[in-house]
Amino acid sequence: MSLQPWGYLKDNGPDRWHETYPMAKGNNQSPVAILTKDVYKDPALLPWFTGYDPGAAKTIMNTGKTCRVTFDDTFDRSVLRGGPLQGTYRLRQLLIHWGSTDDKGSEHVIDATRHAGEIHLVHWYPKYSNYADSLRKTDGVAIMAILLKVGKDPKPEMKRILEEMEAIKTKGKEVPFQNFDPSILFPQNRSYFTYQGSFTTPPCDECVTWIILKEPITVSVDQMEKLRSLSSNAAGDPYCALVDNWRPLQPLNNRMSFSY
Repeated sequence: MSLQPWGYLKDNGPDRWHETYPMAKGNNQSPVAILTKDVYKDPALLPWFTGYDPGAAKTIMNTGKTCRVTFDDTFDRSVLRGGPLQGTYRLRQLLIHWGSTDDKGSEHVIDATRHAGEIHLVHWYPKYSNYADSLRKTDGVAIMAILLKVGKDPKPEMKRILEEMEAIKTKGKEVPFQNFDPSILFPQNRSYFTYQGSFTTPPCDECVTWIILKEPITVSVDQMEKLRSLSSNAAGDPYCALVDNWRPLQPLNNRMSFSY
């Protein structure tokens, strides 16, 4: 049986993912709403650290569902450690979620606030033999989430990614993207929320330790428009704005979220 192509439209959107990817109905799905008043302040949590090699950045691509930057993860070139993590995790990709308007687009919601977008830095635990293997382990993946809010003083660092939008206008377009250090995207405040969850895209594997940075970074209206200028269709097909590529909130069930 061939898997249905999933997406964000009515007929293939998040409400229907579980028909093809049953894990999407699991008990530990993401994203979730985080309420500061319910978060446990865990004294055992540590600050997190990244050591990213700008030379590990390889390509940037319009997948038709998101804008993706790929990094070389064949050895420990770009890593994340500390925080809630037991070991050192390797950076594999950067993905962006955004809305059709500035009041939606982020996947996680903090204290009832949904932001205009959310960047995910996906890392995996190389104590497992490879990336595919890490997806089968509850501690296999760590995703750092950076929230994007629209404001007056945009972070110039987003420019580096957005300059490429023209080159990856349509689905399947990929261009070299070199010498990029994603740590320039981090807000000044290093505090975070963390909980155990899943990927927010099919097959929605429940292998993710989430690290959600509390402080959003600021982007401009124009910068958000650049993301929305991408097409979810291939070249030669009619233009279809790539927007609202975010998954709605999932039940927290019995999970705790923690803060540092």
